[in-house]
Amino acid sequence: MDSIFSMGIAEFLSTSLDLLSALFIFAVGVFLLIALVIYIKDSLQKESTILRNYPLIGRFRFLFEKMGEFFRQYFFAMDREELPFNRAQRSWVYRAAKNVDSTVAFGSTKDLRQPGAVIFVNCPFPKLASENVKLGPMMIGPYCDKPYSTSSVFNISGMSFGAISKPAVIALSRGAKKAGCWYNTGEGGLSPHHLEGGCDIVFQIGTAKYGVRDDKGNLSDEKLKQVAQHPEVKMFELKLSQGAKPGKGGILPGLKVSKEISDIRGIPQGQDSISPNRHPEINSPAELLGMVEHIRTTTGKPVGFKTVVSSWQWLHELCELINERGEESAPDFITVDGGDGGTGAAPMSLIDNVGLTLVEALPAVENVLITHQLRKRIRIIASGKRINPTEVAWALCAGADFVTSARGFMFALGCIQALQCNKNTCPTGITTHNKDLQRGLDPTNKTVRVANYQKNLSKEISIIAHSCGVAGPRRLNRTHARIVMADGLSIPLDELHPYPNVRESK
Repeated sequence: MDSIFSMGIAEFLSTSLDLLSALFIFAVGVFLLIALVIYIKDSLQKESTILRNYPLIGRFRFLFEKMGEFFRQYFFAMDREELPFNRAQRSWVYRAAKNVDSTVAFGSTKDLRQPGAVIFVNCPFPKLASENVKLGPMMIGPYCDKPYSTSSVFNISGMSFGAISKPAVIALSRGAKKAGCWYNTGEGGLSPHHLEGGCDIVFQIGTAKYGVRDDKGNLSDEKLKQVAQHPEVKMFELKLSQGAKPGKGGILPGLKVSKEISDIRGIPQGQDSISPNRHPEINSPAELLGMVEHIRTTTGKPVGFKTVVSSWQWLHELCELINERGEESAPDFITVDGGDGGTGAAPMSLIDNVGLTLVEALPAVENVLITHQLRKRIRIIASGKRINPTEVAWALCAGADFVTSARGFMFALGCIQALQCNKNTCPTGITTHNKDLQRGLDPTNKTVRVANYQKNLSKEISIIAHSCGVAGPRRLNRTHARIVMADGLSIPLDELHPYPNVRESK
């Protein structure tokens, strides 16, 4: 009996091995057949020189090119080498968002001899933590029916629903409420997801006027009033231009324009959403002031504008006109966006080469306002590549009253800088409307991380302020920072960008 059983097992194993061998030979044959078809196809096609000269093998070039950015990010790039944000910058945000220890040991890996490096001027007698002074809220829009006051120095910059996903918007809204900061809607209109968290909201009016447009695409006073009726909406920001694409309107690929987004924006579903490259009715400083006043009168709330700055003459003309009409005609704030700002989609020619960075533009804008005695009237908001305490503290030194960040909060949500924001394939669910990819983004968990990031960054800029000998971040000015020059030596920021002779503090 045992011998028969043993023979049965041996016969079964022999048959199985024969079957596996046959399957292997079949698989190899299929593989070789496919390879032959690809080889012939590549050698006959005329679109790619590489594939025509090196059939089949040339395809590995495209694979390596595609995978190269991932290998560089995880294996080859040093901590401070990558762009637009290096590993050291991203790691700080990740730790702050998770509320884990953000201290480092042994010594800095940042080369402070590099031109442009910021060195803060420590005071020999810094402020004690117990001497921390609550500076109180700052008012925006003193001539409005409903001015806005806030103590938050660091806030969430414009990210449209459409450019980012539903769970991302919900997490940002809840996180902003938890942290006590504001959240800018971006130009995509006001969605229920923005309102869900109950945070303070800045409604951005882009050149296409999504959310406040009539059937012809013009500004609708009726819809403006409807938006202003929401108590969460505290201010309106008129977007003239954006750092990553000055002179070019917003771009939302049609594959991202879902039914919900088309309803909120008032545009056809599935079609590319391309905003005009400027507001058709604004073509001069006078028309800009007219639009600001119209929106403020209609809504009763503070109104300012966002712009990229590369020249100052038009700002001087604007300020002269304000002083002629009276300071109540001034915009309540100006958001200065750096030419190195971010976006979901933009032409490379603009994203690489147009618009001054915040480093040069911000102190220049403050100088214009000081020159015309309007610094106290008009608040300055700095935007553009500010995600770590050093960058935010520098902006406060250079003239900002408030700083906003979009990509910093994207990292807090879990962004890994996959550079796929325009493809609806974001692996972290932040910039995609693919439900399967969104599944990984849990708003409940990310709400906490958004709030942690905002609070920990605010805490560290206070630490920098105390080291400089002042009571809080808003007391920082150009005397508190030095900039490293090409020879490796630093000069004070107020020498690099001198204040005008007429001095008016912020």
